[in-house]
Amino acid sequence: MLNSGSGEKTESNATLKPDELIRSVSPANDSGGPLPDLRTNNTLSTGHDLRAEVDRNGFAIVRNVFNPESIALLEKALHDAGITSEHGSRRIATRVPQIGILARSSDSLRLVSAVLGKEAFLVQSIFFDKSRESNWKVPWHQDQTIPVKAHIPVPGFGGWSVKSSIPHVQAPANVLEEMLILRLHLDECNEENGALRVLPGSHSAGKLGTDRIRWWRETVVPQMCNVTAGGVLLMKPLLLHASSAARIPTRRRVIHLEYAVNPLPGGLEWILE
Repeated sequence: MLNSGSGEKTESNATLKPDELIRSVSPANDSGGPLPDLRTNNTLSTGHDLRAEVDRNGFAIVRNVFNPESIALLEKALHDAGITSEHGSRRIATRVPQIGILARSSDSLRLVSAVLGKEAFLVQSIFFDKSRESNWKVPWHQDQTIPVKAHIPVPGFGGWSVKSSIPHVQAPANVLEEMLILRLHLDECNEENGALRVLPGSHSAGKLGTDRIRWWRETVVPQMCNVTAGGVLLMKPLLLHASSAARIPTRRRVIHLEYAVNPLPGGLEWILE
């Protein structure tokens, strides 16, 4: 399904960028049951090139990961589960089994493990649906908040909140640095309908306050993350990113998956999906 990795050994092509590598059609249903068979468009190199790009820039775009048939299956699954247009539907991998399959498929984990290693596991899933009815903009920020099972005071963790009845806490940089976000786009995403803008390299500066965010905004040229339907954006949580409200009435649906590799300290526990 996806691709980007440092785990399962695959052939690589050092002369091509990750978003230019081609993949052969292969099944992506690991359940062995009756759930839909998701098929990918192309089989991407999952080694040095992709990991190096994420390490250097904080993100990488992998195009044409899922074919139109797979996107249609996911759209139907979301519709059948009653997931409506809104800012963000949390725990989507638990609520929609097909998305859980996608998140844990060998191809998805191959893509993630290319950056994090083979021990990566899913810790959060959100469905974003930007449309005419539900349109918003997001200022420059880092993703610093993680979901946990219970509110337990631990040094370095703070800024507690509750979202969808689940405790969330702002994690220290060393935790966030060992995480990866995978964003699967169900629709073409560009400047007109609110694509993400990122500041390349900002993920390497740790957690940033207002003054440092301003410095990065004034110093680094933003890059627009244009992604076609079926493509994937991989990014580090500490990468500074923002998005504008859509200027045209087209949907921008994104399945947002977060992965980690290490247990949390001090008795804190991930909510595994």
